[in-house]
Amino acid sequence: MHLTRFRINTARLGARGLLASPQRLHAAVMSSFAGALPSETNSSRTLWRLDRNAKAEVLLYIVSEDRPDLTHLVEQAGWPTTASWQTYDYGAFLGGLQTGSTWAFRLTANPVHHVRRKDGDLTKRTAHVTPRHQMGWLLARQEAAGFRILDTPPERRRLPEGDEFQLTVRDERRHRFEKTDTQGGRATRVPLVTVTFDGRLEVTDPAALRRTLTLGLGKAKAYGCGLMTLAKAV
Repeated sequence: MHLTRFRINTARLGARGLLASPQRLHAAVMSSFAGALPSETNSSRTLWRLDRNAKAEVLLYIVSEDRPDLTHLVEQAGWPTTASWQTYDYGAFLGGLQTGSTWAFRLTANPVHHVRRKDGDLTKRTAHVTPRHQMGWLLARQEAAGFRILDTPPERRRLPEGDEFQLTVRDERRHRFEKTDTQGGRATRVPLVTVTFDGRLEVTDPAALRRTLTLGLGKAKAYGCGLMTLAKAV
């Protein structure tokens, strides 16, 4: 497995077009692999995420089995003469995860649930739209995903009662784009709500967490969701 980081030059016109469309950016990511056919999404084995740390600092992260070639992205949305991208061997890091170790994490996800408007109707996938429900979505998946989000120490809690977690939700974004039905060829408008989670976790099941880090968490992986990364907790 490989972890790749690429800084996007937000001043370039090509970058603005990519940042405005998860569809276009997904296509650009998949074009980084010589063995991928244009019709293949391959999203189950290739994850990507945008980190918008500041207006002029936007980072693209990619987790993939194959090593990507981002030359086209450098030419379209980078610094062709002065900067490139960095790709790291992810396997050694994944293999070193141990039960009980703690990490800071970041995850961009599409928190959804299924609702039935009235009796007899089919359930419909609907986005969670409040931070409390978005946090609840992640908390409900942590055990199966191989980690436990750490509690906030009592002395740092804002409220004297109740559980608080070392978890924040930010950068909610709402997209709406057309998706073509492969069978009928009809285009439908697809809504997509994404949020970014930052927090601290403890590893409870290294094997399950390795699957989470390489296969993603939740829906809409083709559109920049599901990629969790870890960093040393400070």
